[in-house]
Amino acid sequence: MFSKFPSTTDRVRNFGLEAAFAAALALGVATVAYAALPDVADKTKPVADAPVEVVEPPAPPPAFDCGDPVPGEKINSPFGLRRMPWEDHGRLHEGVDIAGPTGTKVVAVSDGIVKRAGQSPSYGRYVEVEHGVGLTSFYAHLGKIERGVKKGAYVEAGSPVGRMGSSGTSTGPHVHFEIRQDGKPLNPLVFMNREFATKEDLPLKLGAYVSPRVRIATVSEIPESKKALMEAKGKKGKKDKNGRVRQTLKFQG
Repeated sequence: MFSKFPSTTDRVRNFGLEAAFAAALALGVATVAYAALPDVADKTKPVADAPVEVVEPPAPPPAFDCGDPVPGEKINSPFGLRRMPWEDHGRLHEGVDIAGPTGTKVVAVSDGIVKRAGQSPSYGRYVEVEHGVGLTSFYAHLGKIERGVKKGAYVEAGSPVGRMGSSGTSTGPHVHFEIRQDGKPLNPLVFMNREFATKEDLPLKLGAYVSPRVRIATVSEIPESKKALMEAKGKKGKKDKNGRVRQTLKFQG
């Protein structure tokens, strides 16, 4: 007689097939899901290092970067031995003279601290700035010292320290500019508009050189304090075609 209910053996067989089918289906789903995942690096394999960008450190600032005290104006009286109309002999002109219109800005040639600022009978109104490498810059015969420029004040390169004038023993509107090392004058021309990476690069030996040649000074006017001296010595001077007084006495040099 045919039974409509499966036998125990058939039920066991069917259950085994269903279990196998379910396991295969689960494995397939897992395989598809794993394939959809992003690649994961095999930590057992060496990984090449990413290239490292080498950044060069910035260059250190120069030990001394010297500008021009009156940009755009020319030097009309250089460093060296010079003889003025009221003098009998040449003497060292300890800086350079730069002429220009009264009121022209006179600027610091480099960053520094004001060492002193004031007035004297010979230099007139002056400012001296210390630059930290054993050098100072000196600005004299100023018509005016800028407000705030006083002992201990910090000044930046290119910032005004005063205005051009003709104070002190001066022969016309100009600035007398010096570079000094421990109070000793050096030729400013070997420093101006140049920068020096280290203190050892400073041209101290060249700056200290003084030519034996004596230059005759030509001036636009005689200071009142020197006129009486010239008259007492019989040196009234002689004017050239430009109206400037020139020393007429001959000298060896």
